Amino acid sequence: MKKEKIIVVEDNPIIANDIKNILEEDNYNVVIDVGSVNEAKDILKTESPDLMLIDIKLNGTKDGVDLGRELLVSDAVPYIYISSYSDKMTLERVKETRPQGFLVKPFKAIDLKTIVALVIYNNRHKQVDPVRESVPLTDDITFRIRNAINYINDNIETKIDLSDVASISKYKVHHFIRVFTRQVGMTPYQYILNRKIDKAKAALEDSDLAISAIAFDYGFLSYSNFWSAFKKVVGMSPEEYRIHQRIKSYRNQELKN
Repeated sequence: MKKEKIIVVEDNPIIANDIKNILEEDNYNVVIDVGSVNEAKDILKTESPDLMLIDIKLNGTKDGVDLGRELLVSDAVPYIYISSYSDKMTLERVKETRPQGFLVKPFKAIDLKTIVALVIYNNRHKQVDPVRESVPLTDDITFRIRNAINYINDNIETKIDLSDVASISKYKVHHFIRVFTRQVGMTPYQYILNRKIDKAKAALEDSDLAISAIAFDYGFLSYSNFWSAFKKVVGMSPEEYRIHQRIKSYRNQELKN
């Protein structure tokens, strides 16, 4: 499965590497060594990231807010500012660019991961979530796909039959797949699998449930089916993921103590 790509616009290589290491734990494709507005604009000519993390103080005559202003106009990439500057004058400039988030340095790893996950998820759904739009949408296609997504999320713990999802949208299955893919940016199969794996990851981290029980809880036909799907999406087996997360949690607790 394609990893979400994040471009980090940060002129401090130590901070950029820290961000990269934190986000790669959650399986993102993180691009660094972008330290100026001009470098960011150049990389956007060839790359289509899912998110940009932008420091405000950058190399060159333009700063991160100048870049945010240009991204606001194009409306092609969501962006979050990460900065030690949080004074009122800076925030007034930032507000004019309407970013999807702002994280003050120094930040905790969990705060970075949380805001990144939420922004990417929300951006993925912006075409099917008219509540987020400043102008109410009346597009029938949008509402049909949104209803299908709501059905998927409400039934994520069961085996979801695509014909049932398509019937919610009132489209025939093949047409539903084409429309869903165009609106959401992935096929219904990919969306359902990603949501199931996200839920399973949370269960592996936050509970002591047997992995086979988690597999059946989220509608997988067998443990082996779940194991293969999980490894394909996450890049490691469910067992490896649980151990990895618990070691990381233990280390974080040790650092706090």
